Amino acid sequence: MSRSFVFVFLLAASLLVLFEGLKAQAAYNPYHENEEWDDIGEVFGPLTGGFPDPDGRHMWLLGRCGSNNCADSDRDAILKFDLEGNLVDSFGAGVFAFTHGFDLDDDGYFWVTEGAPAGDNREAPGLRRGLGHQVHKVDQQGNIVMSLGEAGVHGCDGTHFNGPADVVVAPNGDIWVADGHRGGNNRLVKFSPDGDFLLERGGCVGSESKEPGMFDDPHAIAMDSQGRVFVGDRGNSRIQIFDQQGNLLAIWTQFGKPSGIVIDSNDVMYVVDGLSGLERPEWRDNPGWEQGIRIGDARTGWVRAFVPNRTQAGGAGIEFIGVDMEGNMYANDLARENVSKYVPFKP
Repeated sequence: MSRSFVFVFLLAASLLVLFEGLKAQAAYNPYHENEEWDDIGEVFGPLTGGFPDPDGRHMWLLGRCGSNNCADSDRDAILKFDLEGNLVDSFGAGVFAFTHGFDLDDDGYFWVTEGAPAGDNREAPGLRRGLGHQVHKVDQQGNIVMSLGEAGVHGCDGTHFNGPADVVVAPNGDIWVADGHRGGNNRLVKFSPDGDFLLERGGCVGSESKEPGMFDDPHAIAMDSQGRVFVGDRGNSRIQIFDQQGNLLAIWTQFGKPSGIVIDSNDVMYVVDGLSGLERPEWRDNPGWEQGIRIGDARTGWVRAFVPNRTQAGGAGIEFIGVDMEGNMYANDLARENVSKYVPFKP
């Protein structure tokens, strides 16, 4: 083999490595943002959850009725959009107070949590109407067909919540609740499809702990294709993973400070971090981490991409995410009170 051939080969190999490295860096944020996606002439206020309709052509989003509470509003809380950002249906006016967690189960029912914890100023408007501290099952016409918890009454047992933050329903109908929101309970609770209490992990108000299996502000919950339950333990800047019997399987810290988690049918995992890097002790800061959306593999835990939050001005940024069947992401920026659509770059 000639020396010139070896040189050309090594040069080509070096260029290939350089090209692949540059391509990987470019793919670190493989999305571009369309912040005008929901431009219908109204202020949304916080939106707290989103799921694709089974038809693949629409997204369902849960809102707070144009402000930060639905208790005194006549606007709808559950919104249906087409993928171009047109509002095509809505319902749920006068039904909820401080909407927070959201799920769409395999039978087409929506699940909504009332996430204002006891003593929080966000709880008061709902209490005036006898609302709060519940998890609701809602049909496609906006009717509540089942509720867990006692309306307007907080607690920490098999029939009460304290600011339940999120909910996910297993394929067999079992109901998992992250209870509760910051300042509320600190536990994971499981119910049967009929609402019977099955198990809990963690504790009540004041039980905040970094110990494995304990929580500090369990803010998000999702389930992968294996039935593993992923809990966004936001106050501890980690995700704890449990099996269907409530046994702790793993603890992941590589997704930042999780406020929202979505796991799609291919086990692609999307985690929203809108609080890292804030110098505010009340948020149990996560120094050295940047706010944004981390995208990875729910099977291996590898983080493959990162979309930075472009609103990091000393306050909370993005906190909710929805993902459609085409891999487009829909994220709510609390500072701008809008929904942006993030579309993957096409190769």
